Amino acid sequence: MLNARLLTAMLCCFMIQTVSAKDWPQWRGPNRNGKLEGTGLKLDWTKSQPKHLWTIEGLGKGYASLSIADGKLYTTGNLPEGQAVICVDLASHERVWATPLTGAAPKHGYPGSRCTPTLDGNFCYVVTSDGQIVCLKRNDGEVVWRRDFKEDFNGKMMSGWGFSESPLVDGDWVVCTPGGSESMLVALNKNTGEEVWRTSVPDLGEKGKDGAGYSSIVISKAAGVKQYVQLVGRGVIGVRARDGKLLWNYNKVANGTANIPTPVPFDDYVFASSGYGTGSVLLKLSKTRTGVRATEEYFLNGKTFQNHHGGMIREGEYLYAGHQHNKGFPTCLHLPSGEVKWTGDIRNQDVSMSGSAAITYVDGQILFRYQNGTVALVGATPDGFEMNGAFTPDYQEGKTWSHPVVVDGKLYMREQDKLMCYEL
Repeated sequence: MLNARLLTAMLCCFMIQTVSAKDWPQWRGPNRNGKLEGTGLKLDWTKSQPKHLWTIEGLGKGYASLSIADGKLYTTGNLPEGQAVICVDLASHERVWATPLTGAAPKHGYPGSRCTPTLDGNFCYVVTSDGQIVCLKRNDGEVVWRRDFKEDFNGKMMSGWGFSESPLVDGDWVVCTPGGSESMLVALNKNTGEEVWRTSVPDLGEKGKDGAGYSSIVISKAAGVKQYVQLVGRGVIGVRARDGKLLWNYNKVANGTANIPTPVPFDDYVFASSGYGTGSVLLKLSKTRTGVRATEEYFLNGKTFQNHHGGMIREGEYLYAGHQHNKGFPTCLHLPSGEVKWTGDIRNQDVSMSGSAAITYVDGQILFRYQNGTVALVGATPDGFEMNGAFTPDYQEGKTWSHPVVVDGKLYMREQDKLMCYEL
C-alpha cells in the first residue's frame, strides 16, 4: 500500500501535468517551441472548416500573441490610455482588467504592442515596446515592479520598430534583452526586479547592428552547460545561465534591418535564421576548457532557406517554417544535412495566401496563419507537401502577424483589437 507522502506526491504531479496540458502560458507555448502535443485532435479541413464560436473586442492595437492559463487569456495592446496588459475571462468572453503601462502609446514603426505575456504562478511578466519590463499580479493587473531598459541598462534596439521580446521566466529569475553593450541580457529576481547579473558583449562582428533584435530567449543545455540562446542585432549568442557570461556568438546570420525568429535549440545544436535575404545556420555547441564553442555545421543562403518572421518548428530531424522574405512558402528542412525536403508557392489554391506565416504545431499538423489572415493546415511530414485545407477567418485587418494559439480544442487568434475563437 502506498504511503501517504508518496501518494500525495503522485497526486500533485498528476495535477501539475493536467493543468499544464491545458495551458499556453508564454510565447510559443509551454516549452517555447511552438508545439502543442498530446491533444488527440485529428485535424482535417478538406471537408469542413473550424466552427467560428465568437469574436470580442477590447484587446487594443498590436501584434502580440496570447497566453492562456486557468481559463484566463492575457495579451498586450495599445489602448487610448497607453500600452496595456489585458486579461480576458474565456468563459464569459469579458475583459476582466486592463492595466496601462505607458502614459501614451509608444511611438515607433507599425504602432502597437508586440510582447506575449509570460505567466508564472500568480504573476504576469511583459516587455513594453518602449522598453520596460513589468511584473503584474494576474488576478487584478496590479503592478508589482518595473525596470526600464534604457534608463537602468543603457538598452537599445537594432532598429526602430520597438522592443518585441517576450521575457523568459526561469526558476527564480526573469531573463530579458535590453540590448546594451554592457547589458545585452540581464537576469532579474522575478519577485523584486533586482538585478542578478548582466551580460557584457564585445564586438560581435560586422553584420547586423548593435542592440537587441526582435527575438525571444530560449534555453539550451548543449555540451552539458545550461545557457540562454538569443538572436540579437549582431547575430545569435549563447550566455551561461548561472552568471551571464557570453559563451559564444555567431555573426553571419545577422542582417542590418531586423533579426526576428526565435532560435531553435536541440541536443548539442542551435538552428537560427533571419530574413532580408540572409539565410540560416546550424551550429554545433561543444564544451571547451573555458566555456562552449559554436561551430558552423552548414550555412544556407537566403535562396535556399530564410525565415522572415512567424517562427520555425522542429519535429524530430525536420524543421518546418515559412520560407522566403515576406512570402511564407511552407518548407520542410532536414536538420542534420540542411537538405530541403519540400517547399513552394501554394498560392494557386482556392484560398488566397500571402505574406509571411505565423505557425503553430498541433499533433502532427501545422497551422500557417498568413499575413492576409488566411489559415492553412499543413501536414508535418517529410514525405511531401500535404495541404489539409484552409479557411478565411471572421475578421482581418492590416497585417496579420499574431501567432495562433490552441488550448482545450479551441483556436484563438488575435487581430488587432479583436479576439476570435474557433472550435477545432
